[in-house]
Amino acid sequence: MATDIDSGDALLTVSRGLQVLRAFRGHRNPLSNAEIVARTGLPKSTVSRLTTTLMVAGYLRHAAGGRHFELGSGSLGIGHAFLESSPLVRLALPFMQVLADELNVSVALAIRDRFEMLYVAYCSGKNIATLRLGVGSMLPMESTAIGRAYMWGLPKEEREVLFGQMHEHFGEGFQAIHQGILSSFAELEASGTCLVKGGYQRDTYGIGVPIRAGVRKTVMGLNGGAAVVDADFTKVRAVIGDRLKRAAPELERILRDLDCPI
Repeated sequence: MATDIDSGDALLTVSRGLQVLRAFRGHRNPLSNAEIVARTGLPKSTVSRLTTTLMVAGYLRHAAGGRHFELGSGSLGIGHAFLESSPLVRLALPFMQVLADELNVSVALAIRDRFEMLYVAYCSGKNIATLRLGVGSMLPMESTAIGRAYMWGLPKEEREVLFGQMHEHFGEGFQAIHQGILSSFAELEASGTCLVKGGYQRDTYGIGVPIRAGVRKTVMGLNGGAAVVDADFTKVRAVIGDRLKRAAPELERILRDLDCPI
């Protein structure tokens, strides 16, 4: 029979394995062991052992050239299983696709994962330039419209706890980060949406609103964005921002009877 120590070691191994998989963050870019070490903070020997184990299990595979890794069919299978079984995704996607086509933008719905926003649903308009994003993409919470809208939507006490955690995580850099967040909060207070230019990729914009999904009123971020050079941001705020602001309560109504963890 397994001892508590054995169980603890197994849990630590699983936790570290998940850290390695998290390092890929939905970017779809192959990573070397050194890059995984930099992203996870795990020792080089641990990463080397875990990537080998995850390859044998089918969760990683060698990318073209053989020196970098990418997610394997095992990891993708977990993601597809989530998409197929998630009532939230099933309910939200048709509405989001209509919205994306209407506005000719990408539309994303995201939840918080530590200090990032994880896309759980994503649609693109028919003629939009690709942002190279999709379900599973993880964007920085502190510098994107979807992340700032999410934070603004949190209850005040929960938001203050999160700010404390971010201060500890980002250290001296948090002061500048906080000022950017507060600027978006002021925009959300005034207009109900916030717009961020180049918060994740150059020559892109995102405009975000919070939503509260399901019976549990889980706070999520809803975002519209595109890759556009020299966009007319006054028009973006007036047209896309206004439509997203009206879309948020519509999506909340679609999801209002959802009674499961998100």
